[in-house]
Amino acid sequence: MTSQEISAPRPAATPDEVPYRYTPSLAATIEARWQDEWDRRGTFFTPNPTGHLTDGAGRHAEPGRRPFFVMDMFPYPSGAGLHVGHPLGYIATDVVGRFRRMQGDNVLHALGFDAFGLPAEQYAVQTGQHPRVTTEANIAIMQRQLRRLGLAHDPRRSFATIDPEYMRWTQWIFLAIYNSWYDESAPNPDGGRGRARP
Repeated sequence: MTSQEISAPRPAATPDEVPYRYTPSLAATIEARWQDEWDRRGTFFTPNPTGHLTDGAGRHAEPGRRPFFVMDMFPYPSGAGLHVGHPLGYIATDVVGRFRRMQGDNVLHALGFDAFGLPAEQYAVQTGQHPRVTTEANIAIMQRQLRRLGLAHDPRRSFATIDPEYMRWTQWIFLAIYNSWYDESAPNPDGGRGRARP
């Protein structure tokens, strides 16, 4: 610790607390300060080998660093926040990503949000708002909760399945797969046209 950090003002103890005891309010203050510092430094920014996304110091990925990709199960923003089971998986992948980063790998730990489906639609019906409005609000809540957990996701790489760019690429890959195995001109056993390629 630096002398500046040691002399930083501490939250005042309430009458029933011992001064300088590690309390939830002190923990929240310390965690928020370090999370702000991580954001300021770009601690978890993953640099591209080339292009506009660099690390927190403006550098591209170092040649020779092994790329390592970590992807969590997308949470469904169909409620006003994460439930207690979400952190279980996120903490496990966070540990793996941090370990690989300490081994010298260029770790990309991204997180998406699965914004489609009946749960999101039903939540919108219950709240009386458009599904996009409730989904985007719930994503913002979840992002704040995930930041509070101190996970090492690159916040610049966050996305939702309702993002136009995401939908464009999923539709492109679906059509590429479909066109690679389905032949519209192939004769069908029933005399029609169109069937899967052998």
